[in-house]
Amino acid sequence: MPMRKVSFVPGEFYHLYNRGNSRQVIYKTDADYTRFMTLLYIANGTNSLDFRRIDQEELFRSERGEQQVAIGAYCLMPNHFHILVTPLVEDGVTTFMRKLTTGYSMYFNKRHLRTGSLFEGRFKSEHADNDNYLKYLFSYIHLNPVKLIQSDWLKVGIRDKSEALKYLRDYKYSSYIDNDLVRPESGILEKRKFPEYFSSYENYEGEMEEWLNFKRDCA
Repeated sequence: MPMRKVSFVPGEFYHLYNRGNSRQVIYKTDADYTRFMTLLYIANGTNSLDFRRIDQEELFRSERGEQQVAIGAYCLMPNHFHILVTPLVEDGVTTFMRKLTTGYSMYFNKRHLRTGSLFEGRFKSEHADNDNYLKYLFSYIHLNPVKLIQSDWLKVGIRDKSEALKYLRDYKYSSYIDNDLVRPESGILEKRKFPEYFSSYENYEGEMEEWLNFKRDCA
């Protein structure tokens, strides 16, 4: 097996992502998204939890043992996901991602009566090795859902900025909503382990508006 180019060092920051095999959809129902988000919490620990026996409201406060990574942001899209992490222990990223993707693949294959690999090989990773890039990743990850209402916005520009911002605020399968309110799923995040780039939700939304004003020649 080839060596991974990125080695995961505690205290450093990494963008982790993967997509469905052959770009297939990996979340077909609301329950699928919910299961993956549940696993973002449960897989990030050393305790075994039977979440089927735990009330959903309480699950994200359950004692999961030693955390492997701190999660600063995430976004689930129909055929891929993005997660921003910093490792808390040696091999934390590898352990967490193995539990996350294996657990979800087993669930998805059983629920949707399929076999075979769900994801496109091993997860991909990028080292956020400077402050500007790390700050950019918070916006990049959280802006992904805009493509669901306007797939060409990066190429032609956003058509309705207000609609796009409202869509981001209402999108349940992303941590962007956790910047404005506290919900059970907010327990997935460990914001204290990341730089505080935005002093308020209004400040963060202003940053997103700036990116929505951005247009480039190719998507």
